Amino acid sequence: MSGNDGQRFDRLPETDSERDLDGRATREEVVGWWIDRFGLDPETFDGHSFWEKGAGKIWAFADELQSPADVEGLGMTFLRTRQEHWKPTTDAVQRFGREATRNVIVLDDDEAVRFLRGDDQELEWDGDWGYLIAAHEIAGDVEPIGVGLYLYGELRSQMPKGRQRER
Repeated sequence: MSGNDGQRFDRLPETDSERDLDGRATREEVVGWWIDRFGLDPETFDGHSFWEKGAGKIWAFADELQSPADVEGLGMTFLRTRQEHWKPTTDAVQRFGREATRNVIVLDDDEAVRFLRGDDQELEWDGDWGYLIAAHEIAGDVEPIGVGLYLYGELRSQMPKGRQRER
């Protein structure tokens, strides 16, 4: 393998022993991170393959392909690795976050509106600092909205600009 290629998807190795590129995450590490951080069941990701395009941009695909794959997109953006703190994507949180049992901050109506606008807000939270699943109760169910970063008593909205809403 010649390294990361921003024009090609390379399948993540299953385990560290199969890793052929330093720094590339493994499937085991990616799934383990979601389990540890958000309390998801390991079976949540059965049937999904994981791919890296460029350095640390992980995609989830609900099928199998030969690796490498020269395509523009493959499934959904899922996780950013190769930085100090891994960051889940809005798409991944909205798709898989319903099953989360920890590090979910449930926002009331006003807080949810501010979050969707992309505003940062001071909030009390007695859980872990770092990336959280921001959610809101809708029709009796808690639905994930997106990714928030909680630090020093402040929830920082990570809602992408193109998906921010006024109401």
